[in-house]
Amino acid sequence: MSDWNTKTVEEFRANEGRVGGNFEGAPMTLLHTRGRTSGREYVTPTMYLPDETEPDTIYVFATKRGAPTNPDWYRNLTAAGDGTVERGTETYQVSVRELTGAERDRIYAEQARRYPGFAEYERRTAGVRTIPVLELKRA
Repeated sequence: MSDWNTKTVEEFRANEGRVGGNFEGAPMTLLHTRGRTSGREYVTPTMYLPDETEPDTIYVFATKRGAPTNPDWYRNLTAAGDGTVERGTETYQVSVRELTGAERDRIYAEQARRYPGFAEYERRTAGVRTIPVLELKRA
């Protein structure tokens, strides 16, 4: 996974925030997180859903491709309460808020409607975990 992330990050930065392959045309961001115990900085490419009315707000999904556990970046980001994202050619600080209940379900359903792989991730985690949805708002 690390090698895939490195290649995707390089492609993202070389193409002003765009990548090809399975993610061609999808909105992508690079999440910068700091390890809770290591203090090391990590950069993770992920798809996002832009907010319909607020251009400085995006939603990211801790799918881990439907694995039974949450990804490390999720734990690091929620523990910190803030982070940094790269969107296109811009890098900026964000505050983090985890969505719950109907709000979470509505946002996740929209992402799954646009990108059916997200519906598959939810099927894989049914009864095991609810995939977290995080709101990232420009700080």
